[in-house]
Amino acid sequence: MLTKPELDKLRQDIIVRSNMRDVPLTLHSTWGIFSPREVDEGTELLLNYIEVNETDDCLDLGCGYGPIGLTLAKLAPQGHTTLVDKDFVAVQYTQKNIKLNNIPNAEALLSNGFEQIRERRFDIVVSNIPAKVGNEMLSLFLHDAYTQLKPGGRFYIVTINGLRDYMKRNFKEVFGNYDKCKQGKNYTVAMARKD
Repeated sequence: MLTKPELDKLRQDIIVRSNMRDVPLTLHSTWGIFSPREVDEGTELLLNYIEVNETDDCLDLGCGYGPIGLTLAKLAPQGHTTLVDKDFVAVQYTQKNIKLNNIPNAEALLSNGFEQIRERRFDIVVSNIPAKVGNEMLSLFLHDAYTQLKPGGRFYIVTINGLRDYMKRNFKEVFGNYDKCKQGKNYTVAMARKD
């Protein structure tokens, strides 16, 4: 059985320091959020293959505590980055991390997929898609991303390698194209463009 001091320690924020794409961030996290102790391998791989311009409006779909979206916001300082998650704790931590890292062009919102941001349009939509999200939610993500991307906009994803062929078929069905940016040992980064 854990002692009170041990339990108190577990309740403290976990501090994650990242430097992806030469963007230093100090991120606070907690137990129950995806990959709370470190930026996961899939996220790191994904961020290495996203082409982002300084003026891009970006969306981080399923943001967790914010490592992807906050990196994009720093890379696109003249654009606006929206980070959404269906988990209110993740959104609270992302909001905290936006303030801690002084990123005025980013905001975090509670939303199940695109539900609360229907009126917005993006140059880039990015997601580290959970393997267990389900086919129905994946279909909604793909169709909603297509609808809410600006012409020429790009949807970048990282998935476990086991979902690679499934995503390829679905990208081609919804977007009419598919580009495998990188296949690593465990994860694949892919992109589709809205023409």
